[in-house]
Amino acid sequence: MNAHRVNPESRVKLNKLPTDDTGKYDPKNDGKDQAQARTDELLEKLAILQERLYANGEQALLIVLQGMDTSGKDGTIKHVMSGVNPQGCRVTSFKAPSTRELSHDFLWRVHQETPPRGYIGLFNRSYYEDVLITRVHDMISDKVAKQRFGQINDFERLLQQNGTTVLKFFLHISKDEQRKRLEARIQNPEKRWKFNPTDLAERKRWSTYVDVYEDALSATSTECAPWYIVPADYKWYRNLVVAEAVLTALQAMNLRCPPPPDGIDFDHVIID
Repeated sequence: MNAHRVNPESRVKLNKLPTDDTGKYDPKNDGKDQAQARTDELLEKLAILQERLYANGEQALLIVLQGMDTSGKDGTIKHVMSGVNPQGCRVTSFKAPSTRELSHDFLWRVHQETPPRGYIGLFNRSYYEDVLITRVHDMISDKVAKQRFGQINDFERLLQQNGTTVLKFFLHISKDEQRKRLEARIQNPEKRWKFNPTDLAERKRWSTYVDVYEDALSATSTECAPWYIVPADYKWYRNLVVAEAVLTALQAMNLRCPPPPDGIDFDHVIID
């Protein structure tokens, strides 16, 4: 997991980071089965700690998922959160801002969606779109983007200081893998609903997206809110890395079962 963490103040170069890395799990030699078995173990532990997080109601976890189209944000949520209690988990997807939202600062709508204490919140895309797609389409200047990087760092520090752990994952796929996944959507009638013609237009801006992602990842990976660049060509390895990072974050909270109500002798409780 730490191999994929972006160190603060380091300069990210995505083309130097493999999208098909699978760590010690060789995909040609039972690596997939081994990784999935390990992921299942992690998810069992994650479910226990998520219940304690919810029961205590003292801390929260915010998971931010970013990546190119088809990088697997939906799939990551589906698989890594498969064993948790839905009652203590919230997923938010940020679409184009409304007129009312545009009348406020770019973080105004986001703060309202951060997880309350006791919850895990997942952002499927996030406030980072306001320093990504806005730059790709020349909606903000480089100067404004730099200001927003600082504001994002301050915002995430605020969350951390008030009991919310922030984990951020960039799901790193290759352009060739994206092509395969887009073709799969077109060919599968059950997946065609996910296809959007704008995906093809955005794909033509691939290199520009890489540039703005490198800037954002470099400027906003901090000690209190680190980025993890997760190789995502192999979905099973992507799930493993994210599951391990989430579990590690929950373990660091030192979660314990809350004490029972006072004044009850549980050894002598009789239920008719």
